[in-house]
Amino acid sequence: MTDTPLAIRTTGLRKTFKRQQAVDGIDLAVPQGAVFGFLGPNGSGKTTTIRMLLGLSSPTSGTIEVLGEPMPRALRSVLPRVGALVEGPAAAPFLSGRANLHRFDAADPRSVATTRSARVDAALDRVGLMHAADKKAHAYSLGMKQRLGLANALLARRELLVLDEPTNGLDPQGTREVRNLIRSLADDGTTVFVSSHLLAEIEQVCSHAGVMRAGRLVAQGTLDDLRRAGSNRITVRTPDADAGRGVLARLGLTVDDASRSDGLVADLPAEVLPEHVTASLVEAGVRVRGVAVGGGTLEDLFVALTGEGFDVAG
Repeated sequence: MTDTPLAIRTTGLRKTFKRQQAVDGIDLAVPQGAVFGFLGPNGSGKTTTIRMLLGLSSPTSGTIEVLGEPMPRALRSVLPRVGALVEGPAAAPFLSGRANLHRFDAADPRSVATTRSARVDAALDRVGLMHAADKKAHAYSLGMKQRLGLANALLARRELLVLDEPTNGLDPQGTREVRNLIRSLADDGTTVFVSSHLLAEIEQVCSHAGVMRAGRLVAQGTLDDLRRAGSNRITVRTPDADAGRGVLARLGLTVDDASRSDGLVADLPAEVLPEHVTASLVEAGVRVRGVAVGGGTLEDLFVALTGEGFDVAG
């Protein structure tokens, strides 16, 4: 990834709170134009990293470049080119959604007052909030507040969009709309950096990803690169699960605990051929209904790297 122009680059980035190392020397590389998924269990340092990228928190050591400029030194020139939704949306509760956006837009010194109304309406329409534009923000559901935060991030054209859990509180239709919005922004050349605990969302919308664990960046790359880093997996469908498990064990394969009674799933070492597994099962009298071999999933890789299942946030 280093040969590609980068929208975000960190070198040896650290953040220490008293004696706790929240972020421990990470070298993050986010290519321009990528949709980059930032993954990790609760407390792994994702939100702390995002806050440092946006100048909301100062690093203890290390360097940050955003859109080719050093942060936080270039804060004033960089932030107008960046849209962000971090730690949930903030809005004045007794102003309408439209009035909130007018207020946010007026705070941008580069915004043009004469085109503000059109810009606000375009942002509301893009996130599907026009029907509730004049409703007070305190009456918004969590999903509607999330949409309002996204609309704020889209008031001006951005080179980089940083989203922390953007589908939080959204129903399935809203989630699909945000997914399509992210894709359309990427198609327009915007780099999108999205922190999420929803693996399905990352797999459907992202081109690249990074995985955090205990303050360290333990993997990053394209989704295809990350999948290839995982082990190949073999799935055997058989009604003779116990006998099949024994055959796989003799071949040196360990069956996942999560395997179903009619299906056995195991990592497949490079030296063990799938056809040898099938032949061994048949020779042992194990009835085989099907055999499938595939690369490790992102979830497999995540569990291997972090030791945690993918039911995480933060």
